[in-house]
Amino acid sequence: MVLNDLVKVPDEQRDHQWEIDFFMAITSGKVKLMLDAPQQGPDGWPYMLTETSSDASEPANKIMQWAALKGVGLAVNPQKNYPDYVFTYGMLWHFKETGLFYRTADEAPVGVVELEQGQALHAGDASPQYLPAYVRNIIKEFFRDQAVLRPRILVMSQDRKNYDLAFSLESLGNPPQTEHQGIAEALSWFLPPHYSIVLVSEMGLPKFYDL
Repeated sequence: MVLNDLVKVPDEQRDHQWEIDFFMAITSGKVKLMLDAPQQGPDGWPYMLTETSSDASEPANKIMQWAALKGVGLAVNPQKNYPDYVFTYGMLWHFKETGLFYRTADEAPVGVVELEQGQALHAGDASPQYLPAYVRNIIKEFFRDQAVLRPRILVMSQDRKNYDLAFSLESLGNPPQTEHQGIAEALSWFLPPHYSIVLVSEMGLPKFYDL
């Protein structure tokens, strides 16, 4: 189906297959830029605002590639009561790198990791495939705006299948536990939906790395 047909499907009929069809259609389709510059969305993050129409001439893929390098999301038809789709920044850079907006529909857990004593842990710095240099810089800029100058990270896994991106609590200034969930949710906008984010103390863990 073409993009203009898909956005006419009633909301209650939009299932997982609709989402797959929409992803396919928008990567090869055209949209119209509503404004030349990113705009702040209701969630506080910057988005390029686009609309679908029969006379749309801008390749959506080109806009998404640009947004991936700039730390910007993409909203499709935000003039509706509910936009037809909102792509977070994490979805766009993951698409740029892999051709996929996310790996699975399951929401990765965000929260606390508890290690049993003696449990093996595989850990190291984030590879460029896992976290490209330009993405690291954009997340660093976000932290700089929060007066966090040297955030530290560690990618760790207990089974070498599922990886957690851990942020050092010490490097974030040891925020109170009541703020941990909000920080993790903010960071999740910068990362694909299937990434697991945790905030942990560096004590007892392998060496953390500057973001």
